Amino acid sequence: MKIAILSRKPSLYSTGRLKEAGEKRGHEMHVIDYLRCYMDITAQNPKLHYQGKPLTGFHAVIPRIGASKTFYGTAVVRQFETMGVFSANESQAISRSRDKLRGIQLLSRRGVGLPVTGFANSTKDIDGLINIVGGAPLVIKLLEGTQGIGVILAETRKAAQAVIEAFCNLDANILVQEFIREARGSDIRCFVVAGKVVAAMRRQAPPGEFRSNLHRGAIAAKTRLTPEERSTAVRAARALGLNVSGVDIIRSKRGPLVMEVNSSPGLEGIEKTTGLDVASSIIEFIERAAAQGNTQDTVKG
Repeated sequence: MKIAILSRKPSLYSTGRLKEAGEKRGHEMHVIDYLRCYMDITAQNPKLHYQGKPLTGFHAVIPRIGASKTFYGTAVVRQFETMGVFSANESQAISRSRDKLRGIQLLSRRGVGLPVTGFANSTKDIDGLINIVGGAPLVIKLLEGTQGIGVILAETRKAAQAVIEAFCNLDANILVQEFIREARGSDIRCFVVAGKVVAAMRRQAPPGEFRSNLHRGAIAAKTRLTPEERSTAVRAARALGLNVSGVDIIRSKRGPLVMEVNSSPGLEGIEKTTGLDVASSIIEFIERAAAQGNTQDTVKG
């Protein structure tokens, strides 16, 4: 098969591992900077060009779209889909996962466990918003934030009021969520491929930090999932229509709760922590799915 990896940097661990895994299984792998692609949108014969040449003969693409480039990146994926090329994650699913509010609403509709979450527009509704999530301490999240950026723990009601009011006055869209104290700064990253958890790790935030992102100093370790945690991760990925995803869940008194679903999860942390070949799992999925030629998004909303 001829497979394109849509990535801006061939030197990234995830990009390199996917290329290596594909070549090891006999595929022709190409790393393509999606921001350098340009489109010929015509009836019956849509095309994509890259570095002055048409992109032809591809059987599948693996999108590795950066959060800040979602609009153009998904447009490129959509053009591949228009050309009949299978995408590991479809354009609609990627867009869905990048809209945190829409994602939470879809998870809620499917009955997936979530922290109590509030959303409002007016500063006149701040007190009601805080009450919805059970008061302080609470977590405030920018809708556009990634990798823990724009995530704030407000430990008192006054602090929460001040931060929410500041964001609202800046016209920044935020979510307010209950603080799950019993999680104690840890979460579980579940790597889901084709409706199956292929790897999982527990991440523990360093002292004085509540965000468990690895690049913020969190420590990762192997973990064993409960059947409920495994089911929650799979249901969350399915709710957003993602074939390949990283589902972050926390353990609470009322069971596993989904914090985020990532459509371009990194491979380095999960592979080095678990010792599992996650990249090959993705390639194996593409081998099966691309042969079916299914490029239609099946999730509504």
